Amino acid sequence: MKAVDFDRFADEYQSIHAQNIGISGESPDYFAEYKVKDLGTEFHAIRSRDIECPKILDFGAGIGTSLPYFRKYLLNPCVTCLDVSKKSLDIGKVRFPGEADFIHFIGSRLPFSNSCFDIAFAACVFHHIDHCEHTLFFKEFHRVLTPDGLALIFEHNPYNPLTVKAVNTCPFDEYACLIKASTLRRRLIEAGFSRVEIRYRIFFPHFLRILRPAERMMMWIPFGAQYYALAFK
Repeated sequence: MKAVDFDRFADEYQSIHAQNIGISGESPDYFAEYKVKDLGTEFHAIRSRDIECPKILDFGAGIGTSLPYFRKYLLNPCVTCLDVSKKSLDIGKVRFPGEADFIHFIGSRLPFSNSCFDIAFAACVFHHIDHCEHTLFFKEFHRVLTPDGLALIFEHNPYNPLTVKAVNTCPFDEYACLIKASTLRRRLIEAGFSRVEIRYRIFFPHFLRILRPAERMMMWIPFGAQYYALAFK
């Protein structure tokens, strides 16, 4: 999808997203929060102590939906929101003034120096990007991360039929091409990451939420609605 397409949906992004995921019984905020909570859990597990002011690249940040949760689950984060849609970033600036740097970017080389971020985060972004460009961007993630940095990339699971249905009926997913976890893992390794782990997420809808604590023991089962790749530099 081109930047102009994201600009077209920027004003209605929240309402379209809410309608599209209605079958889950959850709001867009639920999906935004659980991703960043997982990021915080992984980051603090790797770092034995809290790292104050971790530098985070939110790649494909859109209207800044993840921002309040970075501050909730990480200690004084310094966040850079990067996106191809200037209109989405402008909305993010209004929603969260002063909470991040908002940078408009179109190209293949990220506009940052080497080793300047602790975390590279992407929340269901890469299915919008031509698959032939994935490894190139992952190499850029590898370049801008610190030596002990990590990348955490969420994607929709193409083996989950409800996820596929939601993507196929979503206006801003019109040109989406879902990615198998094994493919995403291989591309990250090709980009230079030393180790990549896959975790599957979201097995139970809202009416079965009482079962969600069990999901921590199910993250190896490849049928969750979404998954993430945790990549170590």
